Amino acid sequence: MKLVRWGLNGEEKPGIWVDGKMLDVSAHIRDYDAAFFVGGGLQQLTAALETHTFPVLPANIRLGCPVANPSKIICVGLNYAKHAAETGAAVPTEPIIFLKATSAITGPYDVIQIPRNSTKTDWEVELAVVIGKRASYVTLETAMDYVAGYCLHNDVSERAFQLERGGTWDKGKGCDSFAPLGPWMVTKDEIPNPHNLRLWLKVNEQTMQDGNTDDLIFDIPTLVSYISSFMTLLPGDIISTGTPSGVGMGIKPAPIYLKPGDVVELGIDGLGCAQQTVVAAH
Repeated sequence: MKLVRWGLNGEEKPGIWVDGKMLDVSAHIRDYDAAFFVGGGLQQLTAALETHTFPVLPANIRLGCPVANPSKIICVGLNYAKHAAETGAAVPTEPIIFLKATSAITGPYDVIQIPRNSTKTDWEVELAVVIGKRASYVTLETAMDYVAGYCLHNDVSERAFQLERGGTWDKGKGCDSFAPLGPWMVTKDEIPNPHNLRLWLKVNEQTMQDGNTDDLIFDIPTLVSYISSFMTLLPGDIISTGTPSGVGMGIKPAPIYLKPGDVVELGIDGLGCAQQTVVAAH
């Protein structure tokens, strides 16, 4: 099942994507939030699809993040072997985790805003994992039981803020519009092997990233188990699993960064595609 949220920013309603059409399910489902996952919403929605006819939504309607109000976005740094190599970093012995501000969340076709005083805004296509139930100190063997599904994420990053301004990475990761998510949250049953998915990203139609999740250093069960040993994961929380090689900061001989007017396109097998135009911050 492919869950979507549609409508104006801050006023999104739940829908589903079926056979190339978006259907409005808001008469039966309040939203795709923590209560939805905890209360068996996926099962209720599946049952409703068998007994109800839902209105078809216009094809050009705005899409928002497919998950409503996650309590946190946990990102994993340097989690692809080839990406670690291109940045000159050592392969981590444990997952590198940091939090991305939820205020950075936007829809899959919304704009990316280059922050004021930014000189090094970069792109990162990533596989995001959506947590389906409360997870604390989960075992490696049971970790996948806590996964509800997956979605596409552009972990937009300002490298000067991230790496040259002192402290942690968070300053360069949590700027407004730096977390475009979607178009869909695809339920776990539709992605039988999340560790063999092609993921790619283009800037102005030029391919910059073209990798596969088989290059992950720490796989999804490891990440869920590891992160849950430091913080409780709540339903609807998002784990972004890292990016493959091909980011702007890794380009030789000189890095390339985003500028107003650029168009970023990205996608992952089975999880759809997204496109964001780059603008200067207000």
